[in-house]
Amino acid sequence: MERYVIVCLVKGEALKFHESLVENVCFKFKVNRQKLPCHFTIKAPFETDNIKKVENLIEEFTKDKTKEDLRIKGFNHFGNRVVYMEVNPSKNAIDLHNNFIYKLKTLNEISFKANEKKNKVFHCTIVTKFPQEKFSPIWEYINNFYPNFNTYFDNISILKWNKNKWITYKEFKLK
Repeated sequence: MERYVIVCLVKGEALKFHESLVENVCFKFKVNRQKLPCHFTIKAPFETDNIKKVENLIEEFTKDKTKEDLRIKGFNHFGNRVVYMEVNPSKNAIDLHNNFIYKLKTLNEISFKANEKKNKVFHCTIVTKFPQEKFSPIWEYINNFYPNFNTYFDNISILKWNKNKWITYKEFKLK
C-alpha cells in the first residue's frame, strides 16, 4: 500500500516567509525540518492501493468550486511539541473544507481517526518533533517575526510518501 496525505499547499509570500523561517529555526536550533512543504492538512496521512478513487473524488469536487480566503497571522503552538503559523480561514473556506471532508468520508478506502474532526485548528507547522528543552528558545525566537498574509485555499493536493519525503503527487486547483 502507498502512503498519501491531502493538503492545501500554501503559495506566494506566505510560502517564502514560511520556508525562510523554517530554514532559520532548523539551523539556529539544530532541529530537523518537517518532510512536507508549507501547507495546511486536510486529511492526515493514510494508506491505499486505490488512489484513483481519491483523485476522481477530488477532481469531481473541485470542478465547480472557487478559491476561498485565508489569513495567516501570528504564531501559536500545541503544547511544547509543535510551533505553527495560525491560519484563519474565512467562513467560506471552512465550509469548503467541511464539505470536502464530508465527501471524502464516503470513500471506503480512507479511514478517519477520532481527532480528525471537521472543526479543526488550521495551521502551518514551523517545527515539530524537537527536544522539549528547545521549545522556549524557539518560541522566543519566532516571536521576533510577525506573519501577516492574505492568501487562499486555492488547491486540494495529494502528496505521496516517496524515499523518506513527501512529494506532490497531484494538485487540483480551485477556480
